[in-house]
Amino acid sequence: MVREARPEDLDELLRLYLDLHETRVPEDSPALREAWARIMADDWHHLLVDEVDGRLAASCTCVIIPNLTRGARPYALIENVVTRADCRRQGHARACLDRAREIAAAAGCYKMMLLTGAKDAGTLRFYEKCGYNGADKTAFVQWL
Repeated sequence: MVREARPEDLDELLRLYLDLHETRVPEDSPALREAWARIMADDWHHLLVDEVDGRLAASCTCVIIPNLTRGARPYALIENVVTRADCRRQGHARACLDRAREIAAAAGCYKMMLLTGAKDAGTLRFYEKCGYNGADKTAFVQWL
């Protein structure tokens, strides 16, 4: 069942991110708690989770960004798509991305953008099957 993350999901979500790219669960800190509180309070920030048998199986973040072009229609940014290793290839990430699309459409977004560092052909095919394409735009990242 895909739902918005709740305040009590933080610890399990941080463990889920170990299956994304993190190498350890971050220490509890005021900065971590402040970031979590801001995410929870932001109506434009949707941290979606798919829960199976009481545990988080997958997640993605969908942020709606106000915009002054395209008739002042917003756009959505999708990030941190992750599925727990033992739940992969069961439709959990797809369910999160489908829910993100519903949220973006309801907000009147004209596009959704997803960046991935994945090079695996299967992962790229997965995103294509979810409706994303790698041909329309060129992405650049500047790490800070």
